[in-house]
Amino acid sequence: MSGNRFARRRGRIRLGMVGGGEGAFIGAVHRIAARLDDRYDLVAGALSSEPARAARSAALLGLDPARSYADFTDMARSETVRPDGIEAVSIVTPNHMHAPAIRAFLDAGIHVICDKPLTTTLAEALSLREAARVSGLVVALTHTYTGYPMLRQARAMVRNGDLGEIRIVQVEYAQDWLATKLEDGGNKQAEWRSDPARSGAGGSIGDVGTHAFNLAGFVTGLEPDALCAELTTFVAGRRLDDNAQIMLRYENGARGSLWCSQVAIGNENEVSLRVYGSKGSLEWTQRDANQLVWSSLDQNRQIITRNGAGADESNRRASRVPAGHPEGYLEAFATLYREVAEAIVAMRPGRSLAPETLFPTVDDGVKGLAFIDAAIRSSIAGGVWTRL
Repeated sequence: MSGNRFARRRGRIRLGMVGGGEGAFIGAVHRIAARLDDRYDLVAGALSSEPARAARSAALLGLDPARSYADFTDMARSETVRPDGIEAVSIVTPNHMHAPAIRAFLDAGIHVICDKPLTTTLAEALSLREAARVSGLVVALTHTYTGYPMLRQARAMVRNGDLGEIRIVQVEYAQDWLATKLEDGGNKQAEWRSDPARSGAGGSIGDVGTHAFNLAGFVTGLEPDALCAELTTFVAGRRLDDNAQIMLRYENGARGSLWCSQVAIGNENEVSLRVYGSKGSLEWTQRDANQLVWSSLDQNRQIITRNGAGADESNRRASRVPAGHPEGYLEAFATLYREVAEAIVAMRPGRSLAPETLFPTVDDGVKGLAFIDAAIRSSIAGGVWTRL
């Protein structure tokens, strides 16, 4: 069925969205990212579990009322039989709805782009990976920071051996927006993120810690085999962690540290990575996202800029504007959507996938849940070394 259906598609990819209606933050980000490179048309949505809100949200986005759904299962079932039905869907719901939505659209033969984390438990993540494998469809995860040009160059430099053998990895993601108990004041985002039933067993570690973990692995290519974690809840009465400090042991003998927090006052979205090898080191921070600090043994520190002197092909591939003009979070997000579009188009008859196409997949989702699972087990046991 899939081959004939996709063969009828030309031009932009028809996109649907689950979640992301009124009051949602990340849905608007996904929609901007999908539009930026003109690769998608948003044509259908189940934008809220509340029918009235779903209808209002669809009207504001200019969707055909006939393609505004109150339920994502109805959307998957209806869109798959339309000659102009969606080819891909963005899932931007709270975490606990990721798994059922992913399954519904995979069963309907529709590619999936899902916000992270993949789901709420490791067992469910493993089951989703198998479902994705059986379907043969694209299942992408929007770990945004992997779309930054300078981090793509950092990845390439590690793989080229510029740093030598990796010895130390330090990654951080600090926020301050949950420094008070916002979940008691009607803040929708704080409410579901602090609710174990909707967020999963991880608080800050699931929300931003998985980003940090994914970023370290994306750049270094290293997989930790054990960690030692202390998860803390600083705000009284909060049901999930709001701070985590974690030590990592990597398979090659490297050592790492990961800090994530949502109560670190003075930090809005402070993401940083430092990688030290036997021949050199790299440093990147989201505050200066268009720069990569490169230090080689016995040489002065250098600053490599986006699309400027020292930029490599992986950097230029993810860049859109000339050197000296800043690119940031939305462009990084859009890079993932563009790469996913390449993968979807490559599945049409007569097309093939360029080897440089790069985006987080369901495998990265499984790794993220394994990280959360091990960190929680380690912390509960008193901060003991725990295998992933």
